[in-house]
Amino acid sequence: MPVISMFYGLIVHLYFLDNQRHKKPHIHVSYQGQEAVVAIPDGDLLDGTLPPNKMKLVQAWIEIHRDELIADWSLAAKGQLPYKIEPLK
Repeated sequence: MPVISMFYGLIVHLYFLDNQRHKKPHIHVSYQGQEAVVAIPDGDLLDGTLPPNKMKLVQAWIEIHRDELIADWSLAAKGQLPYKIEPLK
């Protein structure tokens, strides 16, 4: 499970070959013992929970890096190592 970015206490990862359960491109985000699964194209919460202010940060980051995230998703879904993505600043 490669970490692709970290910002404001949030850790963003992609799982290898993780395209069966949620059926759409997504990231896994951890924050202080909580974990959420967030859709890449639209920032919708698919599973789990994050504090509302942290969820807004994740959604903003997805908006900024959507193309890079989709490219990384394609790599990870094939079992290949995704690239790191700039954190939210």
